[in-house]
Amino acid sequence: MSDIIVNKNLPIVSKRLGIEEAYKLETYLSTGGYEGLKKALQMNPEDVADEVMKASLLGRGGAGFPAGRKWSMLKPARVKYLVINGDESEPATFKDHDLIERDPHQIIEGVVVASYALGVNQAFIFCRGEFALGLERLQAALNEAYDYGAVGADIFGSGFSVDIVVHPGAGAYICGEETSLLQSLEGKRGYPRIKPPYFPAVMGLYNQPTVVNNIETVSNLPWIVLNGGDAFAAMGQDSSAGSRIFALSGQVKRPGNYEVEMGKVTFRNLIFDESYGGGILDDLALKAFIPGGVSAPWFGPEHLDLPLTQEAIANKGSMLGSGSVVVFNESTCPVKAAWRISKFFYRESCGQCTPCREGSGWIEKIMHRIETGNGRMEDIDLVMDVCDNIAPGLSWPPKQTTICVLGPSIPSSIVSAVNMFKQDFIDHIEKGKCTFDK
Repeated sequence: MSDIIVNKNLPIVSKRLGIEEAYKLETYLSTGGYEGLKKALQMNPEDVADEVMKASLLGRGGAGFPAGRKWSMLKPARVKYLVINGDESEPATFKDHDLIERDPHQIIEGVVVASYALGVNQAFIFCRGEFALGLERLQAALNEAYDYGAVGADIFGSGFSVDIVVHPGAGAYICGEETSLLQSLEGKRGYPRIKPPYFPAVMGLYNQPTVVNNIETVSNLPWIVLNGGDAFAAMGQDSSAGSRIFALSGQVKRPGNYEVEMGKVTFRNLIFDESYGGGILDDLALKAFIPGGVSAPWFGPEHLDLPLTQEAIANKGSMLGSGSVVVFNESTCPVKAAWRISKFFYRESCGQCTPCREGSGWIEKIMHRIETGNGRMEDIDLVMDVCDNIAPGLSWPPKQTTICVLGPSIPSSIVSAVNMFKQDFIDHIEKGKCTFDK
């Protein structure tokens, strides 16, 4: 394998994940915890926001929008909110889950830093309800932070006050979309809101200006405050600054979360190097991989040497998305993989928009028919036609036909599988069964 450039500043957000009981306040303080917050409180709020702008920190939730720019769009108001999106529900994505369970104080510190910079006195951490252990530890850490004086009234004698509420979600994938999350937080059904007018920075939680940031995004803030935005921006490549955690899974020998410097590591490094994935399971050949969560178009072996940056992946027609990299070896049935992804989207569609509600169901039915050996040759064209109705042109990024991006993201796995492995679809139909079943 090629040599990996190791940056002395890494890891940033995952440095405590290997430390026993890192979720406790005592351990957090012994490893530099809350030092970033103390420094931030000695600065002007505008200067803290400026450091985040300098850092060019891209949101780590999937969309990749610069955090500093998002903060700058917050409409001035007497009442403003900060909401942290911990509803990580993209299949095979588990980086935020790890941070919530094993380093909750880092999240809380980042929330308070962001609240101070934004002039927010009420923040919410919306956490996926299925993260039972993570919720328990996050709430316990928040209680410790209140007792320590890092949250609440007059934090560390600075005169700044903020309250934080940990709110468990109810298990809907759609609530990972920021406006659906806000609906759920208000006690309503998790339906996406139309933008405009419901841009969160203008009309967010309770129709007040709101910033919505991801768990990993705010976890970077203590380091940025301590070391400066320029130090963070000096890492990475192009506009993909700093480091990022990638959740590597599928048919690799060492699945797990790996924090790497953006642009200095390729997919080949991530999958094959011994310090990361360690190679393909059973030493079989690589068939394909998903570079950024199951809503992203698939890549083949010819894309292994792409650097892990937003620009490089986008230029080749996909995205880094949620930071999930799923590996398929040659024993994988692409028809079954695409069907299972379509089944997930069908189940998780909120049903508000017709293309998503109806189209996802038809795709799942056709894909199931092909996978189980009951398909017809015309089903290949039929499923692609349904995909084209949901996302006209089948291009990437997809054209928007629904209120949120869930609908237009549904066809990506189907289109990838058909374009890359059409013969497997034909074999399923002609032989009347999945050709990968033993």
